[in-house]
Amino acid sequence: MLGNRYEGEICSAARCLEVVGERWSLLIIRDALFVGVTHFNDFARRLGLARNILSARLEGFVEAGIMERINSDESAYDHYVLTDKGRDLAPVIVALTKWGDRWQAPNGPPIIYSHTTCEGDVVQYIHCTSCNAHVEPNELGVRRGPGFPKTPKLAVEN
Repeated sequence: MLGNRYEGEICSAARCLEVVGERWSLLIIRDALFVGVTHFNDFARRLGLARNILSARLEGFVEAGIMERINSDESAYDHYVLTDKGRDLAPVIVALTKWGDRWQAPNGPPIIYSHTTCEGDVVQYIHCTSCNAHVEPNELGVRRGPGFPKTPKLAVEN
């Protein structure tokens, strides 16, 4: 969707950005997740997005398995419904919102995510699976995972 490929990147984040890294993409997913939008015209109206861009994003989501297109006999219009893969992007949206609340919302958070069962506020943090400690950003490190190639290609190779 971005027009770039990241074959030289050994990073799942870079591969993810190829699918959802364009600005409108996460807003479409946000509206599907938290507002329940499924119709093309509703996405277009809510986001003020050009129809050709919206169409391309929705098609890309269908191709990537993030959404599925459902044609209902009751409606002349297709519905775009998130799959499990698409719903798994909820923590990404919550994390971006939290960052925006801290750094881009001078009057405080405009929305607050809550648990639908008890209405408690939802918080998100990074924790260690070994000691269950809350991990601060300055305590994060990286190491090679099972998907790291045996002979990695460097992004700068010709």
